[in-house]
Amino acid sequence: MCTEGEIATKTDPAGPWSLVVPLKPLARAKSRLGRAAGEEARPRLALAFAQDTVAAALDCPRVRDVVVVTDDAVAAAALSALGARVVPDAPRAGLNAALAHGARCARALRPAAAVAALNADLPALRSGELARVLDFASAFPSAFLRDAEGIGTTFLSAAGGAEFRPAFGGPSGARHRSAGAVEIALSGVDSVRRDVDTGEDLRVALALGVGPHTARIAAAAAPAGDR
Repeated sequence: MCTEGEIATKTDPAGPWSLVVPLKPLARAKSRLGRAAGEEARPRLALAFAQDTVAAALDCPRVRDVVVVTDDAVAAAALSALGARVVPDAPRAGLNAALAHGARCARALRPAAAVAALNADLPALRSGELARVLDFASAFPSAFLRDAEGIGTTFLSAAGGAEFRPAFGGPSGARHRSAGAVEIALSGVDSVRRDVDTGEDLRVALALGVGPHTARIAAAAAPAGDR
């Protein structure tokens, strides 16, 4: 079902892109980060990452709307308040099924929409860097951006009319390339690559400069590193 939540677009809906952001229930999100930040801070950091990711995405002039796929009520309320459209994870069949569902929901309202999956754990995301990635991706039926480790994927696009075929998880960069997606080989887009799974990842993101939600929670948690 794609009916939950209002369609939330910016006041100036000039951007052609619909972004799909998946988010696990907070109780299960970012399990590896708990070793560094503590179990109490872990779900709050997961939500803060998503809030800063969504806020930066909505601030990007290339983005018309953001569809968040989640079954977490707390996250849904917080991200709706930022301007995202939240839909439940109706398939409940894993990450890629959730992403495909979100893309269908976006295209149910705008059938010709260019859609892109964006990780929910990009707390240092810069709107300008995201715009550069989207501009590159707009020239191809499908394009992807590897994560900072060069193994996974933080962004996967499908142009208007093109099939959206997410294959996230593990060495997804190689899978997306094998499926025909063009690799985005841009420099200076570190904030779009920097997902956060561990305490070390968080330290790197903090050095890049995170959004206000993450900065506040991270300051209180003061992660000391994975143990």
